[in-house]
Amino acid sequence: MENTNSIDTIAAIATASGAGGIGIVRVSGPSARQIAIGVLGNCPAPRYAAYLDFKLADGELIDRGIAIFYSNPHSYTGEDVLELQAHGGTALMQILLRRCIELGARQAAPGEFTRRAYLNDKLDLAQAEAVADVISAATVEAAKSAVRSLSGEFSARINVLLLKLIDLRMFVEACLDFPEEEIDFITQGRVAEKLEAIKTELASVFAKAKQGSLLREGINVVLIGQPNVGKSSLMNQLAGEEIAIVTPIAGTTRDTIRNLIQINGIPLHVIDTAGLRETNDEVEKFGIARTWRATETASIALLLLDANHGITDVEKLILERLPQEISKIWVHNKIDVANEVADVKKIENETHIYLSAKTGLGVDLLKNYLLKLAGYQNNSEGVFMARARHLEALAQVQMHLGIAGVKMNSAELVAEELRLAQDALSSITGEFTPDDLLGEIFSKFCIGK
Repeated sequence: MENTNSIDTIAAIATASGAGGIGIVRVSGPSARQIAIGVLGNCPAPRYAAYLDFKLADGELIDRGIAIFYSNPHSYTGEDVLELQAHGGTALMQILLRRCIELGARQAAPGEFTRRAYLNDKLDLAQAEAVADVISAATVEAAKSAVRSLSGEFSARINVLLLKLIDLRMFVEACLDFPEEEIDFITQGRVAEKLEAIKTELASVFAKAKQGSLLREGINVVLIGQPNVGKSSLMNQLAGEEIAIVTPIAGTTRDTIRNLIQINGIPLHVIDTAGLRETNDEVEKFGIARTWRATETASIALLLLDANHGITDVEKLILERLPQEISKIWVHNKIDVANEVADVKKIENETHIYLSAKTGLGVDLLKNYLLKLAGYQNNSEGVFMARARHLEALAQVQMHLGIAGVKMNSAELVAEELRLAQDALSSITGEFTPDDLLGEIFSKFCIGK
């Protein structure tokens, strides 16, 4: 990829919005040196932290702080970069930013600094995406995985796979250049054996990426059932605090309540819903309608029921209305009253978990099963922070390699499937990535990064 040598200069506040002890305005582009002179009176030596006055055009003092200048290509973006570190007052940051724009910069778009770093070969695309993931990581494990991707571990595994794939593809295509030779190049070149080795390596990378995606995205869980079966009590048990109001009165929860919970570092997006029943209460009807809408975005549904009554016709009707693709778990609550024991059972290929949301007995069984259902493995070593597009690309590679394996009697078809697999794999690090996809990726970044 060639250096972009941007013709314009961008500027943005690089620290979080709101007041803080320190705030940073970042400038990148060919005018960064002139902007430094305009604000500071001179440009500091590269990579030297200088304590200077920051001034307006008329010489009035804006603030006094640290200025650092990075000359290209030795900077985050690969361009000349100026960082102005001042006191983090909201108004002061805006004044400093306006001064930089007045001197020739323009307001940076979301993710534009990191996009320039990618275009200038400072980061590949997977690393660039990891920048946003490091910033937004909601758990310790997610942060560790994002840092691994940012440091290039994920990209390195992808590039190793890519080299093996290219090598195999080159050999197969070389076979096509000698059709008159009575030699079985596919067999002699151990193409099937090498293909299997690539597929094994791909499966390992795919497993780590899936785990990383789980750390990033989490699990969407909806609690659903009749009124007064203990949905809100279970929500409170999972959260470890009183989030939802619990009373003996049926229909207490009239709207969906969402909460982010962590289990072993995995984000769990739990939605407590209004109890499902026939009602003339207009407010409760709205809550019930939202309950059904919540099931459309969830990946797992916990169907709560009273262990004293078991599955009734009402629960069966609820089950019929749930989306087919959603994973379903029957949760038999109130075992403390029904004299049942905490347990996980498989009945007619359906999972039934027995617990008490009031006492907490059996709740750990539910937590562990949720993680298992989501594909969680109790080992985060080597896990990469992966996005949906990475998993889609790896799935495409897996599909094309699988087709190549069954088309081994035709070198032409094997070569084509290997080419398609290479293209899909290359899209992860950005070797072959359409501009419109780049725009979509970086538009989700914060401004100033």
